[in-house]
Amino acid sequence: MNVKRVWAVYFSATGTTREVVSRVAKATAAGLGVVHKTYVFALEARERVPAFAISDLVVPGTPVYAGRVPNLLVKYLTPVWVNGALVAPVVLFGNRNDDDAHIGLRDIREVNGFDTVAAGAFAGEHWFSYALGPGRPDKADMTVADSFSKRVVEKLGTIPDIHRPAPISVRSVPSPYRSRYWPLDHQGNPVDYRDIRPLASDGGNDGRHYAQSCLMGSISCDNISEYTGIYIRC
Repeated sequence: MNVKRVWAVYFSATGTTREVVSRVAKATAAGLGVVHKTYVFALEARERVPAFAISDLVVPGTPVYAGRVPNLLVKYLTPVWVNGALVAPVVLFGNRNDDDAHIGLRDIREVNGFDTVAAGAFAGEHWFSYALGPGRPDKADMTVADSFSKRVVEKLGTIPDIHRPAPISVRSVPSPYRSRYWPLDHQGNPVDYRDIRPLASDGGNDGRHYAQSCLMGSISCDNISEYTGIYIRC
């Protein structure tokens, strides 16, 4: 399969998804001997999605929220960017389970004209606790990412340009997807994590740094205790 560019395309609130997707895309581009480019779903860039060509391989990556692709990203992932570009979706889960996130990302891409050649799920440090997978993705995880990239390159070498690959089979339960994961408290009762909010102190301006860098634009720069958009607990 003739690939001329490899794209790393990701949303990464805490940086773990970025680490894996960037590593996979760069290693794949190096293995193919082609250029590597990056597109980030930053707040100001979501309405300006690049036009991908049929000769592009896109490595889209998202974190796993409650076992699925985050709802907030679906509308940005669904536009038809091009028919026939290749895709190798990657998801990053916080040391519990990726559930149906990677098949969901695959299906979103397939519906919008991409041809899936591979899919990967990687573990990272959990966004709720530094005690869950601390320091991941670590050196061993990156070795796995390199191995995944190598296998993608090898597979592309077996696909003739005139044939498009069939959608790959990834582990999942039968359709429809399973219900979203809900954490439980010590008594076994479901916890609605959507109600969790951070506390802002009254002193200093340190919070304005987070307001300015928030990927959702959800914190007011004038009043850091005020939420102006969706809060995703990153």
